[in-house]
Amino acid sequence: MAVAEGYACHCLSIDYGQRHRAELQAAADLARALGACEHRVLRLTLNDFGGSALTDASIDVPVDGCQPGIPLTYVPARNTVLLSVALAWAEVLASRDIFIGVNAVDYSGYPDCRPEYIVAFEKMANLATRAAVEGATLRLHAPLIDLSKAQIITRGCELCVDFRLTVSCYQADEQGAACGVCDACRLRRAGFLAAGIADPTRYVVGRAVGDSAGAVSC
Repeated sequence: MAVAEGYACHCLSIDYGQRHRAELQAAADLARALGACEHRVLRLTLNDFGGSALTDASIDVPVDGCQPGIPLTYVPARNTVLLSVALAWAEVLASRDIFIGVNAVDYSGYPDCRPEYIVAFEKMANLATRAAVEGATLRLHAPLIDLSKAQIITRGCELCVDFRLTVSCYQADEQGAACGVCDACRLRRAGFLAAGIADPTRYVVGRAVGDSAGAVSC
């Protein structure tokens, strides 16, 4: 979406000790496929703190379906940490725009995916940087925040995103194959079904949630 708006994209991934490390290779593949200027991976060992099913091996990833409240897969302050690092790099690049793919519609259990959080972080960014103090206003873009998963998938297809390269699963294997039963897999699968688009996700041992009968090809 940023490329379609004419931005030259410098892509940042964070290796924070997450279970689903396959997403890092997926991000690199997507950045290359979509023509990013560069893609960097920064290592921050949030798993030293733990406190989440994604960073603490002693906490199992939930597989019984989405439940009310903040889930065990919430990583304490993750988006604040990630955006702070992105803000630092943006200032070095003299960039005035940061894009983040948070979404608050289909799964609003994460407090750092809410619109008011995005507004608050942008305000902080424009108080905390030399660039802003010297008159360069920074904008934090969250173009997916109000879209359903089906709308995100449809828009991605319009922009020729190859969803075969993407990884959503919280416990994907090293090759990026999805478990099919975690919350992220269930929400992704439901999005493809609602959009009427064939799900290209690679599942472990062919496992998938639901039935794609009648779906059309992307």
